[in-house]
Order: sequence, then structure tokens, then C-alpha cells
Amino acid sequence: MTETIISIIIAILILLGSLLSLVASIGVLRLPDVYTRSHAASKSATLGVMFILLGACLYFFQSEQIFNSRLILAIAFIFLTSPVAGQLIIRSAYNRKIPMADETIRDDLKEARDAAAKSK
Repeated sequence: MTETIISIIIAILILLGSLLSLVASIGVLRLPDVYTRSHAASKSATLGVMFILLGACLYFFQSEQIFNSRLILAIAFIFLTSPVAGQLIIRSAYNRKIPMADETIRDDLKEARDAAAKSK
């Protein structure tokens, strides 16, 4: 009974991770500018990979009674580095004055920089 429940949880985690990775890849292809594409790639793909690795960790723990600490370290590494890399890509694109999509409503970074410049 417990093995069946854990197998269902593993399947849900892996399917959810695959679905999030699919959403990320569709977002990279369909979204209009570098800012939204990078957001889709860093956020959705990060969660997708984390769910898949967590499912793999549970699978090995259930089937072979082995707790794989490398998978947990990989989850932590991806969780920390992927959003930072996405933020750096977006910031460098902004500093190089790559235009935003026409549908962009407001520019929060410009407002923050203007406010910081006024306070100096």
C-alpha cells in the first residue's frame, strides 16, 4: 500500500516537472522579447527540473533504499543559480538598451533608477 502511494507521488512529480519544462519551452518560443523569454526559461524550467530530480530521488529511495544526496545537492544548486542567471541575463539586456515588447505596460527598473537618481 505504501509503495503504491509513493509510486503515485513519484509519477506525479515527474509528470508535473515534465509539464513545467514543456511550458517553459513553449514560453521561450512564443513570448515576444528577451525579458519575458528569460523569465519563462528561468522560473518554469527551474521548477520543472526540481520536480523531476525530486521524483528521481524518491524513486531511488523507494526501489533501492538509497538516499542520493547528489540529487538533493543538484536541486539546491539549480534552485540557487538558475534564477540568478536569468536575472543577470535580463539586467545585461536592459543595460544594453534592448527594447521591451510593445505590450509592456511599465518599466519598474527605470522607475527605481529614476527614484535613486533623484535621491542623490
